[in-house]
Amino acid sequence: MTPFDRRRHPVRTDLAAADYEGLVEAGRFVEGEVHQVLCDRLQMRAEPDPASPTDTELLRGEWLTVYDRTPGGFAWGQLDTDGYVGWVPEDGLGPVTPATHRLRALRSFRYPEPDLKRPPVGLLSIGSKVCIVDEVEVRGLVYARLEDSSFVVARHLVDLNHIEPDWVSVAEEFLGTPYLWGGRSSLGLDCSALVQLAAQTGGYDLPRDSDMQQAEAGDEIPHDDRAGFQRGDLLFWKGHVAIIAAPNRLLHANGHTMTVAFEELDQAIERIAATEWGAITKARRLA
Repeated sequence: MTPFDRRRHPVRTDLAAADYEGLVEAGRFVEGEVHQVLCDRLQMRAEPDPASPTDTELLRGEWLTVYDRTPGGFAWGQLDTDGYVGWVPEDGLGPVTPATHRLRALRSFRYPEPDLKRPPVGLLSIGSKVCIVDEVEVRGLVYARLEDSSFVVARHLVDLNHIEPDWVSVAEEFLGTPYLWGGRSSLGLDCSALVQLAAQTGGYDLPRDSDMQQAEAGDEIPHDDRAGFQRGDLLFWKGHVAIIAAPNRLLHANGHTMTVAFEELDQAIERIAATEWGAITKARRLA
Protein backbone atom coordinates (compact mmCIF):
# COMPACT_ATOMS: atom_id res chain seq x y z
CA MET A 1 0.00 0.00 0.00
CA THR A 2 1.13 3.58 -0.67
CA PRO A 3 0.83 6.44 1.85
CA PHE A 4 -0.01 8.85 -0.97
CA ASP A 5 -3.58 10.09 -1.36
CA ARG A 6 -4.80 8.45 -4.56
CA ARG A 7 -6.84 11.58 -5.36
CA ARG A 8 -3.73 13.76 -5.54
CA HIS A 9 -0.84 11.53 -6.54
CA PRO A 10 -0.53 9.44 -9.74
CA VAL A 11 0.79 6.48 -7.77
CA ARG A 12 -0.41 2.86 -7.80
CA THR A 13 1.31 -0.35 -6.77
CA ASP A 14 1.61 -1.42 -10.42
CA LEU A 15 2.38 1.98 -11.99
CA ALA A 16 3.40 5.50 -11.01
CA ALA A 17 4.40 8.77 -12.64
CA ALA A 18 8.12 9.01 -13.39
CA ASP A 19 8.48 11.89 -10.90
CA TYR A 20 7.84 9.40 -8.07
CA GLU A 21 10.69 7.04 -8.94
CA GLY A 22 12.81 6.60 -5.84
CA LEU A 23 9.97 7.77 -3.60
CA VAL A 24 7.61 4.80 -3.92
CA GLU A 25 7.65 1.20 -5.01
CA ALA A 26 5.72 0.53 -8.20
CA GLY A 27 5.74 -2.04 -10.97
CA ARG A 28 6.87 0.59 -13.46
CA PHE A 29 7.31 4.34 -13.82
CA VAL A 30 6.06 6.22 -16.85
CA GLU A 31 6.28 9.69 -18.34
CA GLY A 32 2.88 11.25 -18.82
CA GLU A 33 1.35 12.62 -22.00
CA VAL A 34 -0.58 15.90 -21.79
CA HIS A 35 -4.04 15.92 -23.35
CA GLN A 36 -6.88 18.42 -23.41
CA VAL A 37 -10.52 17.87 -22.53
CA LEU A 38 -12.47 18.26 -25.76
CA CYS A 39 -15.98 17.54 -24.55
CA ASP A 40 -17.96 20.02 -22.47
CA ARG A 41 -17.80 17.90 -19.28
CA LEU A 42 -15.92 14.71 -18.50
CA GLN A 43 -16.53 12.54 -15.44
CA MET A 44 -13.51 11.34 -13.45
CA ARG A 45 -13.78 8.20 -11.33
CA ALA A 46 -11.63 6.17 -8.97
CA GLU A 47 -12.15 3.10 -11.15
CA PRO A 48 -12.28 2.60 -14.95
CA ASP A 49 -15.95 1.71 -14.74
CA PRO A 50 -18.82 3.97 -15.88
CA ALA A 51 -21.00 2.52 -13.11
CA SER A 52 -18.64 3.62 -10.32
CA PRO A 53 -19.28 6.91 -8.46
CA THR A 54 -18.06 10.18 -9.96
CA ASP A 55 -15.21 11.78 -8.00
CA THR A 56 -15.17 15.02 -9.96
CA GLU A 57 -15.73 16.48 -13.41
CA LEU A 58 -13.28 17.94 -15.90
CA LEU A 59 -14.30 20.94 -17.98
CA ARG A 60 -13.65 21.69 -21.61
CA GLY A 61 -10.16 23.05 -22.22
CA GLU A 62 -8.57 21.69 -19.04
CA TRP A 63 -5.41 19.60 -19.33
CA LEU A 64 -4.94 16.04 -18.15
CA THR A 65 -1.57 14.30 -17.97
CA VAL A 66 -2.27 10.67 -18.91
CA TYR A 67 -0.16 7.84 -17.48
CA ASP A 68 -2.18 4.74 -18.31
CA ARG A 69 -4.96 3.46 -20.57
CA THR A 70 -7.23 0.44 -20.62
CA PRO A 71 -8.36 -1.56 -23.66
CA GLY A 72 -11.88 -0.55 -22.65
CA GLY A 73 -11.25 3.12 -23.46
CA PHE A 74 -10.39 4.68 -20.11
CA ALA A 75 -7.39 6.90 -19.38
CA TRP A 76 -5.79 7.39 -15.96
CA GLY A 77 -4.18 10.72 -15.27
CA GLN A 78 -3.82 13.91 -13.27
CA LEU A 79 -5.77 17.13 -13.88
CA ASP A 80 -3.61 20.21 -14.27
CA THR A 81 -6.17 22.56 -12.68
CA ASP A 82 -6.22 21.06 -9.18
CA GLY A 83 -4.05 17.95 -9.35
CA TYR A 84 -6.94 15.48 -9.07
CA VAL A 85 -6.12 11.93 -10.20
CA GLY A 86 -8.48 9.35 -11.65
CA TRP A 87 -9.96 7.59 -14.66
CA VAL A 88 -11.81 9.33 -17.50
CA PRO A 89 -13.26 8.15 -20.83
CA GLU A 90 -10.40 8.46 -23.30
CA ASP A 91 -12.63 9.60 -26.14
CA GLY A 92 -13.17 12.89 -24.32
CA LEU A 93 -9.51 13.84 -24.72
CA GLY A 94 -7.51 15.23 -27.62
CA PRO A 95 -4.57 17.41 -28.66
CA VAL A 96 -3.68 20.48 -26.66
CA THR A 97 -4.60 23.95 -27.91
CA PRO A 98 -3.53 26.68 -25.47
CA ALA A 99 -6.51 28.63 -24.18
CA THR A 100 -6.97 32.38 -24.53
CA HIS A 101 -10.20 32.85 -22.55
CA ARG A 102 -12.49 31.14 -20.07
CA LEU A 103 -16.24 31.12 -19.64
CA ARG A 104 -17.52 33.60 -17.06
CA ALA A 105 -21.24 33.08 -17.64
CA LEU A 106 -22.70 30.20 -15.65
CA ARG A 107 -23.22 28.38 -18.93
CA SER A 108 -23.28 29.16 -22.64
CA PHE A 109 -24.25 27.24 -25.75
CA ARG A 110 -21.80 26.40 -28.51
CA TYR A 111 -23.29 26.85 -31.97
CA PRO A 112 -22.23 25.36 -35.33
CA GLU A 113 -22.51 28.84 -36.87
CA PRO A 114 -22.70 32.40 -35.50
CA ASP A 115 -26.48 32.23 -35.28
CA LEU A 116 -28.51 31.77 -32.09
CA LYS A 117 -31.30 30.18 -34.13
CA ARG A 118 -29.16 27.18 -35.02
CA PRO A 119 -29.41 24.06 -32.81
CA PRO A 120 -26.44 24.16 -30.42
CA VAL A 121 -23.70 21.53 -30.56
CA GLY A 122 -22.70 21.82 -26.91
CA LEU A 123 -23.06 23.64 -23.61
CA LEU A 124 -20.07 25.11 -21.78
CA SER A 125 -20.03 25.66 -18.03
CA ILE A 126 -18.31 28.39 -16.04
CA GLY A 127 -14.57 27.81 -15.81
CA SER A 128 -14.28 26.11 -19.19
CA LYS A 129 -11.25 27.24 -21.18
CA VAL A 130 -11.34 28.04 -24.88
CA CYS A 131 -9.15 29.42 -27.64
CA ILE A 132 -10.68 32.29 -29.63
CA VAL A 133 -9.49 32.41 -33.23
CA ASP A 134 -11.90 35.04 -34.58
CA GLU A 135 -14.96 37.13 -33.79
CA VAL A 136 -18.05 37.61 -35.93
CA GLU A 137 -20.95 40.01 -35.42
CA VAL A 138 -24.39 38.89 -36.58
CA ARG A 139 -27.48 41.02 -36.05
CA GLY A 140 -25.69 43.05 -33.38
CA LEU A 141 -24.49 40.04 -31.37
CA VAL A 142 -20.77 39.23 -31.32
CA TYR A 143 -19.78 35.57 -31.43
CA ALA A 144 -16.35 34.13 -30.69
CA ARG A 145 -15.21 31.40 -33.07
CA LEU A 146 -13.36 28.70 -31.20
CA GLU A 147 -10.54 26.44 -32.34
CA ASP A 148 -13.02 23.66 -33.23
CA SER A 149 -15.03 26.11 -35.41
CA SER A 150 -17.96 26.25 -32.99
CA PHE A 151 -19.24 29.64 -31.82
CA VAL A 152 -19.96 31.11 -28.36
CA VAL A 153 -21.46 34.46 -27.43
CA ALA A 154 -18.34 36.56 -26.94
CA ARG A 155 -19.54 38.55 -23.93
CA HIS A 156 -19.84 35.30 -21.97
CA LEU A 157 -16.04 34.94 -22.08
CA VAL A 158 -13.27 36.73 -20.17
CA ASP A 159 -9.48 36.74 -20.35
CA LEU A 160 -7.77 33.95 -18.44
CA ASN A 161 -6.42 36.41 -15.88
CA HIS A 162 -9.74 38.22 -15.28
CA ILE A 163 -10.50 38.62 -11.55
CA GLU A 164 -13.94 39.12 -10.03
CA PRO A 165 -13.85 41.61 -7.13
CA ASP A 166 -16.53 39.70 -5.19
CA TRP A 167 -16.26 35.98 -5.83
CA VAL A 168 -19.11 35.24 -3.39
CA SER A 169 -21.47 37.05 -5.78
CA VAL A 170 -20.45 34.48 -8.39
CA ALA A 171 -21.31 31.68 -5.96
CA GLU A 172 -24.70 33.33 -5.45
CA GLU A 173 -25.38 33.07 -9.18
CA PHE A 174 -25.54 29.29 -8.67
CA LEU A 175 -28.68 29.56 -6.49
CA GLY A 176 -31.09 26.79 -7.37
CA THR A 177 -28.47 24.70 -9.20
CA PRO A 178 -29.09 21.02 -8.43
CA TYR A 179 -26.83 19.25 -5.96
CA LEU A 180 -24.80 16.54 -7.67
CA TRP A 181 -22.25 14.36 -5.91
CA GLY A 182 -18.97 14.77 -7.76
CA GLY A 183 -20.47 17.42 -10.05
CA ARG A 184 -18.31 20.39 -10.96
CA SER A 185 -20.41 22.42 -13.37
CA SER A 186 -23.32 24.84 -13.34
CA LEU A 187 -25.60 21.97 -14.37
CA GLY A 188 -25.00 20.24 -11.04
CA LEU A 189 -22.30 20.35 -8.38
CA ASP A 190 -21.41 19.52 -4.82
CA CYS A 191 -20.42 21.73 -1.89
CA SER A 192 -16.68 21.88 -2.52
CA ALA A 193 -17.07 22.38 -6.28
CA LEU A 194 -19.24 25.44 -5.63
CA VAL A 195 -16.48 26.88 -3.46
CA GLN A 196 -13.71 25.94 -5.91
CA LEU A 197 -15.40 27.28 -9.06
CA ALA A 198 -16.58 30.54 -7.49
CA ALA A 199 -13.30 31.23 -5.67
CA GLN A 200 -11.41 30.57 -8.90
CA THR A 201 -13.09 33.62 -10.45
CA GLY A 202 -11.64 35.69 -7.60
CA GLY A 203 -8.13 34.45 -8.27
CA TYR A 204 -8.03 31.69 -5.65
CA ASP A 205 -6.85 28.25 -6.77
CA LEU A 206 -8.36 25.86 -4.26
CA PRO A 207 -8.14 22.08 -4.09
CA ARG A 208 -11.15 20.02 -5.11
CA ASP A 209 -12.56 18.28 -2.03
CA SER A 210 -13.79 19.75 1.25
CA ASP A 211 -11.20 17.96 3.41
CA MET A 212 -8.44 19.40 1.21
CA GLN A 213 -9.96 22.87 1.39
CA GLN A 214 -10.30 22.58 5.16
CA ALA A 215 -6.57 21.85 5.41
CA GLU A 216 -5.26 24.32 2.84
CA ALA A 217 -7.64 27.11 1.81
CA GLY A 218 -6.54 30.52 3.08
CA ASP A 219 -5.91 31.02 6.80
CA GLU A 220 -7.60 29.37 9.76
CA ILE A 221 -9.83 31.62 11.88
CA PRO A 222 -11.78 30.88 15.09
CA HIS A 223 -14.77 28.73 14.21
CA ASP A 224 -16.64 29.37 17.46
CA ASP A 225 -16.84 33.17 17.01
CA ARG A 226 -19.93 33.57 14.87
CA ALA A 227 -19.93 37.35 15.30
CA GLY A 228 -16.47 37.50 13.74
CA PHE A 229 -17.36 35.79 10.48
CA GLN A 230 -17.06 37.83 7.29
CA ARG A 231 -18.53 37.46 3.82
CA GLY A 232 -16.46 34.85 1.99
CA ASP A 233 -15.33 32.92 5.06
CA LEU A 234 -15.55 29.15 4.69
CA LEU A 235 -17.11 26.92 7.35
CA PHE A 236 -16.35 23.22 7.48
CA TRP A 237 -18.06 20.19 8.88
CA LYS A 238 -17.03 16.59 8.44
CA GLY A 239 -17.43 16.17 4.66
CA HIS A 240 -19.04 19.56 4.02
CA VAL A 241 -18.14 23.19 3.32
CA ALA A 242 -20.30 26.31 3.19
CA ILE A 243 -19.73 30.00 2.43
CA ILE A 244 -20.61 32.89 4.73
CA ALA A 245 -22.70 35.22 2.55
CA ALA A 246 -23.79 37.67 5.27
CA PRO A 247 -24.21 37.73 9.05
CA ASN A 248 -26.05 34.54 10.07
CA ARG A 249 -26.45 33.56 6.40
CA LEU A 250 -24.83 30.61 4.65
CA LEU A 251 -24.65 29.68 0.99
CA HIS A 252 -23.95 26.06 0.14
CA ALA A 253 -24.64 23.22 -2.22
CA ASN A 254 -26.23 20.68 0.06
CA GLY A 255 -28.02 17.37 0.22
CA HIS A 256 -30.71 18.79 2.51
CA THR A 257 -32.38 20.90 -0.18
CA MET A 258 -30.54 19.10 -3.01
CA THR A 259 -29.72 22.54 -4.44
CA VAL A 260 -27.42 25.49 -3.97
CA ALA A 261 -29.32 27.45 -1.33
CA PHE A 262 -29.14 30.08 1.38
CA GLU A 263 -29.68 28.96 4.97
CA GLU A 264 -29.56 30.75 8.29
CA LEU A 265 -26.28 29.93 9.98
CA ASP A 266 -27.83 29.23 13.39
CA GLN A 267 -30.41 26.96 11.81
CA ALA A 268 -27.79 25.12 9.74
CA ILE A 269 -25.53 24.55 12.74
CA GLU A 270 -28.42 23.07 14.73
CA ARG A 271 -29.67 20.96 11.83
CA ILE A 272 -26.26 19.57 10.85
CA ALA A 273 -25.29 18.88 14.47
CA ALA A 274 -28.16 16.41 14.63
CA THR A 275 -26.75 14.43 11.69
CA GLU A 276 -23.66 12.29 11.19
CA TRP A 277 -21.72 15.43 10.16
CA GLY A 278 -21.83 16.87 13.66
CA ALA A 279 -20.40 20.21 14.73
CA ILE A 280 -18.33 22.75 12.78
CA THR A 281 -14.75 21.50 12.56
CA LYS A 282 -12.95 24.54 11.19
CA ALA A 283 -13.34 27.99 9.62
CA ARG A 284 -11.00 29.56 7.08
CA ARG A 285 -10.61 32.94 5.39
CA LEU A 286 -9.18 33.36 1.91
CA ALA A 287 -6.24 35.74 1.95
